[in-house]
Amino acid sequence: MQNPPMHIHRDWRGLPASARGASVAMGNFDGVHLGHRAVIDAARAARPEAPLGAVTFEPHPREYFARAAGRSEPPFRLMNPEARANRLARHGVAQLYELPFGPTLAGLTPEEFAREVLAEGLGVVHVAVGADFRFGRGRAGDSAALAELGQAMGFGVTIVPLVGGDEPASSTAIRAALSEGRPRDAEAMLGHWHRIEGEVLHGAQRGRELGYPTANMALDGLHLPKLGVYAVLVEVLTGPHRGHYRGVASLGVRPMFGENTPNLETYLFDFSGDLYGAHLSVALVDYLRPEAKFDSLKALVAQMDDDAARARAILAAG
Repeated sequence: MQNPPMHIHRDWRGLPASARGASVAMGNFDGVHLGHRAVIDAARAARPEAPLGAVTFEPHPREYFARAAGRSEPPFRLMNPEARANRLARHGVAQLYELPFGPTLAGLTPEEFAREVLAEGLGVVHVAVGADFRFGRGRAGDSAALAELGQAMGFGVTIVPLVGGDEPASSTAIRAALSEGRPRDAEAMLGHWHRIEGEVLHGAQRGRELGYPTANMALDGLHLPKLGVYAVLVEVLTGPHRGHYRGVASLGVRPMFGENTPNLETYLFDFSGDLYGAHLSVALVDYLRPEAKFDSLKALVAQMDDDAARARAILAAG
């Protein structure tokens, strides 16, 4: 059964009646891993007659507090907002509340957040959170406090145990697996392939000249998996070439050409067409090899031939 279209709201104030009354899962949902899915399922099960919603924050609170303190941190996010929204929609979320995280939200006490945002603003009927959820100024509120506030303010609360026992599924563990070139281990914790999503940008078109035209995508703000070449599954999300494809991708800085800004270059097998401006979702399936600098373009093309053949074989095997 096809999920209903998802509506995205970027404030809790002034919402129409049609956007209120949801049973919501609440958290940052970076990666939308198995633990997050358990929270979403709990929100659905608690009030199945209500619209299913998700409450999340943009920018990520960690990013906001780092900037406010003048700290510079390496990118840590597994997903950009577009990818997160797409994944939540796949799990049946009909109302996504992508709340603006800044001084106003950060300054609310737990009681103020529960009353002004959840009860009065969103009009939620139920909230599901993970057992480790914290909220309110100074992270003063926990899941037990939310349950007490919900009882007083007229909405139910489900506290979901962490998934995975002694080694729960977490964004931290998933980042570690990706950093080490273990996308299949990341998939086991995510419950889906790790995907990089975004718009296809114009590049230098070197791949086209070498017989391997690629779709180039930026990696700004995202945690970088291990640099190198991957077998990938590709979904073209927009434009005339919408559909599912297989391919091989290079994630890195293109040492052969002396560049140093990481990006993702994906070659789609058996594809012909213009993808500029289309939005792609590229799933990392297997790590093939590290980046390398070759003595000649001929050697580079020979290696690309080998990469493509290996990726075809891996993806054909499933």
